Amino acid sequence: MTRTSAAAEDTAMISVPAGRVTLSDRRTQRRWSVDVAPYELARFPVTQGRYADVTGQRPSTAQGDRLPVEGVSWWDAVRFCNALSEREGFAPAYTIDETGEGDGIVWDRSAGGYRLPTEAEWEHACRAGSDGPRYGPLDEIAWYRGNSGERLHEVGGRRPNAWGLHDMLGNVWDWCWDVYDAEVYGSYRVLRGGGWFDEHWSCRASARRRSHPTFRVDDVGFRVARSVARSVPDSVAR
Repeated sequence: MTRTSAAAEDTAMISVPAGRVTLSDRRTQRRWSVDVAPYELARFPVTQGRYADVTGQRPSTAQGDRLPVEGVSWWDAVRFCNALSEREGFAPAYTIDETGEGDGIVWDRSAGGYRLPTEAEWEHACRAGSDGPRYGPLDEIAWYRGNSGERLHEVGGRRPNAWGLHDMLGNVWDWCWDVYDAEVYGSYRVLRGGGWFDEHWSCRASARRRSHPTFRVDDVGFRVARSVARSVPDSVAR
């Protein structure tokens, strides 16, 4: 297998069924339910090899083709989604105004291109039908501070959840589409999943973190999603 084909395999998609998920926020003590339509989510976080293959860039502190890409902002993740969509012949999900800080992104929900998951989609996929804080024993499913050696690890090294998704908890936090709390934090976006340097309490299906969409941190990456209603490439649809 060539390096390019191996990188492409790292964005293999898993079909996620429709469902309902109840989100919660410890800071505000708020709970809210969201209905989720069927969609696809990448089996792994985007790897450094795949990111370099699509963008020509290697922004991460730790280096390795099958390590999750990190040190990428929310804006970087959105740009990657559009670049991958264009490469594979899908209509890009995002229209980007480069002068903004998050408000300059418009999501075309009818487009079949790659995108970031919503946080409801992320939690629904993470739980995979389970209802506890995690989809399995933490040491078996995640790289976190207690077992990571305080370093990043290659994707797929821990047991997947019931739907075949790896590294939903631990290794790197995933950027999500959603604004965290516009009234309090402005354009800050939601992060989910916990990372290699986090204690066990951050590696839970319900845990939420936030960051400015331009910030780049060495424990933050992302994985791609795609809506299924318009998943046929433009070249085929025409």
